[in-house]
Amino acid sequence: MPHKTFFWFFFPSGLAMVLFIGLPIFSSFFQSLHIEPEQILIEVETCDPFGCETEVQVDQEATALARAENPLGRFNGLETYKDRNHLAFGEVKEAWVSTNNFSDFMKKVLNLPFYKSLLFTLTFCFSVTPCVIVLGFIVALSVNVLAKSIKGMVIFGTILPMIVTPLIGSLVLFWMIDSQGILGATIQIIFDDPNLSLKSSKKLTWITLIIYGIWHNTPFAFVVFYAGLQTVPQDPMEAAVIDGASRSQRVRHIVLPHLYPVATFIALICLMDNFRVFEPIIGFSAEGVAQSLSWMIYKDLRNETLMLFGSAGATSMLTILGVGILLTPVLIRTWKEFKTER
Repeated sequence: MPHKTFFWFFFPSGLAMVLFIGLPIFSSFFQSLHIEPEQILIEVETCDPFGCETEVQVDQEATALARAENPLGRFNGLETYKDRNHLAFGEVKEAWVSTNNFSDFMKKVLNLPFYKSLLFTLTFCFSVTPCVIVLGFIVALSVNVLAKSIKGMVIFGTILPMIVTPLIGSLVLFWMIDSQGILGATIQIIFDDPNLSLKSSKKLTWITLIIYGIWHNTPFAFVVFYAGLQTVPQDPMEAAVIDGASRSQRVRHIVLPHLYPVATFIALICLMDNFRVFEPIIGFSAEGVAQSLSWMIYKDLRNETLMLFGSAGATSMLTILGVGILLTPVLIRTWKEFKTER
């Protein structure tokens, strides 16, 4: 393809990527270099029959005016990335010096806000993604051999979790595991313990969130795998049947190699999506025991009186960096295989 033709072919997509991806990322990075303006304090004297007292209060009007004049706030450089709510270089160094073993060091580090959120994010990501790929492939294989008369109905039922809005789906499951919900009440009856609650344990809450993530994301993997199964060449399959190969052998030696690029695509999408886990935490009201990087951004921005745009921007950039690190090994391997095929 001539360079000029390729340029005009790529130009609309490239322009959209710059406007809707590049500029917001640059804006977030630029905002992360600033912190909110200082609050202007004034002394206010309050008097009562027993005397007068002087107290310091925030001058709301003057503070609002200062923020209007300088909406970006004060330039802070990379200090926001180093503070206690993010990479916490000082706290990590202090924990390393003050502890005698690695276990105590990790406990102190994982109690810091950013690393606590990173731990749950990575746990959710690496627990949900492999299960989604395996279950999606198994469901696709199972549906692919069904009779045409029932296949459509089964496919519709299988993709329902993907149709449900993530927040609504997590709320429904949250109500179901409540002590008065169908799952929570059933568990209490089975174990004969009226005080048993899935919400009272940190580990059980994490497991519930992971199960929900698998339930919600598996239909996506199923749809992609099912579409890929329709492209499997039939000549090798028929030859394998004639040679006496079992179904598992055909799947292992023909189907799996053919669907490897599809599995790579699903892994990339799921890793990116699961690394940004947010809705289940809100739906389950699990902020006390499970925080993610996306939830940290939400926490910084949900305070209408003092939105921490700089802190939210720093967390956003660290999230993007984390996604890039996760995808790098898969992309490098795919690139090497592409060069080998050429």
